[in-house]
Amino acid sequence: MAEADLAERLRSHFSDVQMALGEVTVIVAPDEIASSLEHLRSEAGLEFDFLSDLSATDWPGREPRFWLAYQLYSMPHRHRMRLKAGLREEAPRVGTVTGLYPTADWLEREVFDFFGIVFDGHPDLRRIIMPDDWEGYPLRKDYSLGGVGTHYKGAFIPPVDERGM
Repeated sequence: MAEADLAERLRSHFSDVQMALGEVTVIVAPDEIASSLEHLRSEAGLEFDFLSDLSATDWPGREPRFWLAYQLYSMPHRHRMRLKAGLREEAPRVGTVTGLYPTADWLEREVFDFFGIVFDGHPDLRRIIMPDDWEGYPLRKDYSLGGVGTHYKGAFIPPVDERGM
């Protein structure tokens, strides 16, 4: 199915379908993520049976601040799309989709680890890359660039966020 045909088909069920650069994106409210993914997975002719990626972005000063992007692929039909949802800054959380897509297990843990977005009902929501005692969420835009000072051939190079430009 061509991207334009896919977008048109999705418009019959979703109110916000966008096409840009040959990619189809559906935008839903956070409380509609699970039901929307269930529809996309089970609907004949769509059958998005593989969650290939889940990522997040942080837009400080905007509302919603956080955006989740679920990258979907249909193996039977060989087409792709993205489902996005915006989350408010205060206590960003959504329900897990591990019951629909087993790959969401590790993907949700990674988003939690780096952005602090909580996935309610996740079977094992804990850090996956950062140490368990790490404070903060390194991919939030309000997180310090940090680093450590470096001594090199008699010179001292301060951490990135302490360098005067």
